This record gives sequence, C-alpha cells and structure tokens, in this order.
Amino acid sequence: MGGLAAGVPWREAWYDALYGRAGFYRSTSGPAGHFTTATHGPLGPVLAGALLQLAADEGCGRIVDVGCGRGELLTQLRTLDRDIALTGVDVVERPTVLSSDVDWLVSPGGEALPDAFAGFDATLVVAHEWLDVVPCTIAEADDTGRLREVLVDPATGGESLGDEVTDDEMRWVRSHWDTVAPGDRVEVGTSRDSAWSDLLGRVRSGVAVAVDYGHRGGERPAGGTLTAYREGTVVDPVPDGSCDLTAHVAMDSLDHDELVDQRTALRGLGVQGAPPPRQLAADDPAAYLRALSHASAAASLTARGGFGDFWWALKRVG
Repeated sequence: MGGLAAGVPWREAWYDALYGRAGFYRSTSGPAGHFTTATHGPLGPVLAGALLQLAADEGCGRIVDVGCGRGELLTQLRTLDRDIALTGVDVVERPTVLSSDVDWLVSPGGEALPDAFAGFDATLVVAHEWLDVVPCTIAEADDTGRLREVLVDPATGGESLGDEVTDDEMRWVRSHWDTVAPGDRVEVGTSRDSAWSDLLGRVRSGVAVAVDYGHRGGERPAGGTLTAYREGTVVDPVPDGSCDLTAHVAMDSLDHDELVDQRTALRGLGVQGAPPPRQLAADDPAAYLRALSHASAAASLTARGGFGDFWWALKRVG
C-alpha cells in the first residue's frame, strides 16, 4: 500500500460517515431502507419472542434495545407483551409510529451512550448489530511487518498507510489478533471492548447480550471484514455518508459469561424450525399458515451461512 500519505484515519472517517450531522444513520429512511436484519419483517416476531423468553428466564422486567434503528424490534416486543417495560436507544429522535409507552433515549452515536442510560435494574439489554457499527481502528502490516493505521480519503475510499498503531492497540492485537504477515489487516477491537464495558457498567442488575456477526481467536480473517451496504447491495467502502459501514466483531474479546452461535442460543430459548403437521392444514388452515410462517422465520434465524452464524455474547450483571 506504499508509504506515508495524506488521509483520515478510518475510525474517524467511519464515525463521521455514520453519525456525523449528515451521517448515514440520521437519514430519513434509516437502516431498514438499505438492508434487512433479524429485527425486520417476519423474522422480527420470532426474535422478539425469544428475547422475551430470555428476559423471563433471567427475571428481567425491562428490555433495553441499543442501536434500535426506528424501533422495529421494540414494536414486535410490545405487540407480543403489553406489560414489559421497553426502552429504545438510537441516534435519532423518537419515531412517531412507536407506541407511546416505550421509553426512548437519544444516543450520541458510535460507542458513546447517553447519560440517561444508567441505573437499570432487572433489565435485559440487547445490543443487536450495534458493536459492528462502533468504528474501530483499521490497521495493516506493512512490508516490514509493522502494524500501521490505515488512512482513507472520505470522498473516494482511497487508502494509504499512516503511523504505527498505539501501544494500547498493539497490546490488544497481541492478545486477540496477532499478525505479522505483510498485507494482513486487523480491525482493532479496543473501541468495541470499551463500548461493551461501558454498557455493562450502566446496568445494576440483569443481563446484557451482544448479538452480532463476528469471529473468534483462530478464525480471524487475514484481510479484515470492512464492508459497505447501499440499498440492499454490497458496495465499496467509502466513508462519504451514502452507505452503511460495518466490520465483524471479535466476539471473544468482549467480557462475557457465555458465547454461543445464534442457532444454539435460539434453540435453547425454544425456537424451532420444524414445519407444522400437515393435518393442521385441514383442521385449521389459518393456524397452519401462521405456524408455517413462524417455522420459516425460525429456520432463517438459525440457518447456517446466514443469521444462524451470528454470535451471542451474554453477560450477567449484579
């Protein structure tokens, strides 16, 4: 990639592209206008049902959804349970379509949480695809094996190498993503670990779960995972505010009690993808169609090569 050149550190350009005044996540359409997550469409009710079961298992009377978009998951949760307390956290103002009994906190964006996010008791905090959009340092090993920060031109996406990473970042790399081969890229997880620790410190009692696509030690991708999406299509990562920018999370570096793939997590919460018995179609066609839709969504949420490969990092607090 050559020697020193002008540019902006990817972490800074990434933050501004997503959370700046004209950032991607502040657009009118919101994330749902560009990509689908497990909180959208027919998958949402099944995921919501599993989270309600987790909250019940853990004795939690409130669910907080961090990085909740326009409240899609919160809407599904409220539909299924009229009594549980709900709070959404995102960078935009409260959506007008959201039920009036759902609390809302406006976040600064990235790893920063609002001051009012604090003191939760008996609460399940869900960070669903939040940490993958917490900007992190992108680094690359140069021809001599030194790990240097990658700089980017926000207008074109053109890259160059900057200074060596900081001592703290290098310690994280040696512990979690050691690399020496020239050309290898690392998405340094210090900002994600810090964001997660900050979140945990704001909960007095309950459980927090980070749900994201990620990887573990021994499975780190040598070329990194920085990716961009625009209108449902994968595009070149350019931090100009026109596309989503995301990178997989080093899930095992997060403070956790349990780390399992989504298939295991959801099946443990009663989500099964088996189709309903055919006889139900004759006895109650409407019930059969509802059960078939539920089974199809459950199969999608646990599918290999798709949502089922997500990771759940769960941490109990207090």
